[in-house]
Amino acid sequence: MGERVIAACDGASKGNPGPAGWAWVIADRAEEPVRWEAGALGKATNNVAELTALARLLAATDPAVPLEVRMDSQYAMKAVTTWLPGWKRKGWKTAAGKPVANQELVMTIDELLGGRSVEFRYVPAHQVGGDRLNDFADRAASRAALTQEDAGSALGSPPPPPAPDPSRPRSGPGSGAGGGSRSGGGAARKRASGRTLKAKFPGRCRCGGAYGAGEQIAKNTDGWGHPACATATGGGA
Repeated sequence: MGERVIAACDGASKGNPGPAGWAWVIADRAEEPVRWEAGALGKATNNVAELTALARLLAATDPAVPLEVRMDSQYAMKAVTTWLPGWKRKGWKTAAGKPVANQELVMTIDELLGGRSVEFRYVPAHQVGGDRLNDFADRAASRAALTQEDAGSALGSPPPPPAPDPSRPRSGPGSGAGGGSRSGGGAARKRASGRTLKAKFPGRCRCGGAYGAGEQIAKNTDGWGHPACATATGGGA
């Protein structure tokens, strides 16, 4: 049995459902990306993209080698670690007696997990200073969703561009005059189309800029971020 492989996988959907993509990345001992793949899914939900990313990672790795999988999707992780045994006992029905969503993908993952050692590790998404492998997979999946093109190290593709430096002034819909405002301020909150709340933890908005714990944030199509960015993209809770 070989040394444990450390990997991450992620999915993205721009609209949920909307243009979607998936990605996985495998790291070396220093946890630097050495092998990765991303693919387009056409129009799909975020959950389908997340499950597809996991299935593709499992299919691309040696089942004889222990594997650590880092994911930011609690749905995908719980689906295959917590809910799956019960679904199988109930004939692929939920506790409410309804058919399991995305059953074909879950069954594929169940087969790929058979007889192998896989440890799942949850890592929060879009965190400043968060897990580097998850961040890589997130950016690769997002690029695949936006471009609808396959990519990867085997294809000679360049890695996904790094996230913008949150210490630098932003430009775009969430910035103030001169691009120096990070949170958009009270005026932006008034313009926001949905409710806002205070962030419990630091994070990164879809525009690339960071927000801090205690700052006002609003829901957008890709998660949470500056209220003005949610407004600019038709977001909201």
